[in-house]
Amino acid sequence: MFASRWYGPLTRLGVIAVVLTVVADQATKWWVLSVLDLPSRGRVAAGPFIDLVLAWNTGISYGLFPQEGPLGQWLLFAIKVGAVVFLWFWLARAGSRLTATALGLIIGGAIGNAIDRATYGAVVDFVLFHITTDTFRFSWYVFNLADAAIVAGVAGVLYDSLIGGDAVKAP
Repeated sequence: MFASRWYGPLTRLGVIAVVLTVVADQATKWWVLSVLDLPSRGRVAAGPFIDLVLAWNTGISYGLFPQEGPLGQWLLFAIKVGAVVFLWFWLARAGSRLTATALGLIIGGAIGNAIDRATYGAVVDFVLFHITTDTFRFSWYVFNLADAAIVAGVAGVLYDSLIGGDAVKAP
C-alpha cells in the first residue's frame, strides 16, 4: 500500500526525466561558472538574440520575493522540498507518458534550483533572450535550464490535462 503511493507504473519514466534534467542543469551551471568563468567575463553574446549573463536569483520565479538572509533562503528551500514531495505523489499516479515526463521535468527543475539554493544561497541564472533594434528593445528574464524544464513540464501537464484523455489530475 505505502509503496504504491510512492511508485506507479510510469514513475520510472518520470525518474529518468528528473535525473536527466538535474544532470543537464547542474552541468550547464558548472560550465558557466567554472569553464566559461561568466562571473569575471560579464555579458557574453551567444547569438543574435541570446546572451549569457550571470544573475544570482535569491527569490522564486522571476526573482519574486527575494530572500537575502539564511532564514528566508531555507524557507524557500523547504517550500521547494514540499513541492517536490507533492509532485512525486502526482507522478506515482500519472496515467500517461506525457504527464509522467512533464512531472519529471518539473521535479528535476525544482531539484536543480534547490541544489543551487543550498550550495550558493541563490539560483544560478544565465540565459537572456533579447531583441534589440534601432527603435525597439525587449529583454526577457534571465533563466537557466531548470527553469526551462519547469516551463516545458507545466506546458506538458496542461496539454495532457486539457487535450489528452488519460491525464490523472493532481492529488
